[in-house]
Amino acid sequence: MVSKTVYLGGPISGLTYEEATGWRNEVTNKLRQYGIKGLSPLRAEVYLRNHEGLLNDYQQPHELEKAGCQILAMSTQRGVVERDKFDATRCGVLLVNLVGTKRISIGTMIEIGWASEHNIPIVLVIEDSGNLHDHAFVRECCGFRTPHLVEAVEIVRAILGDH
Repeated sequence: MVSKTVYLGGPISGLTYEEATGWRNEVTNKLRQYGIKGLSPLRAEVYLRNHEGLLNDYQQPHELEKAGCQILAMSTQRGVVERDKFDATRCGVLLVNLVGTKRISIGTMIEIGWASEHNIPIVLVIEDSGNLHDHAFVRECCGFRTPHLVEAVEIVRAILGDH
C-alpha cells in the first residue's frame, strides 16, 4: 500500500526558520484536508525559530549548545541525514520546492536521488528557466514539473488522494 505522506523537500541552508517552514506549513495544511500527511525536515526543530543563522550549516552539538539550543541528535549532521533519508524513501510522493533559490541545495538533490531510486513519484516546483537547479539529472528524475506550488499540491492530491 502506498504511503499517504508527502515529504516536503527544498532548500533550508541560508534561510530563516520562517522562510524554510512557511511554504511547508501551507502545503501541509492544504493536504491534511485530503487525508495526506506532510513531512517537513524541520518538524522536530521548532527551537531553531529564535536562532537566526543556525540554518546556514549543520551544527555540531557543541555549536548548538554555545548558541543556547537544546542539544538534539536530530540537529546534528548525522541526525539530519538519517531522518531525511528515512523520510525521502518511505513517503508516497516527494514534493520539492526550488522556486526562488539563491544557492544550490545539495541535500535536496540527494533526496531526489533517494526517492528516484525507490520509484517514489517526484513533483518538482521550479521556474520554467533560470533556476540554479535546472539540470538534466533533476529534470529526468522528476516525473512532474510545475512553476506553481498550488498546482504541485493538486498533483500530489491526484496521486495520493482518495478518488
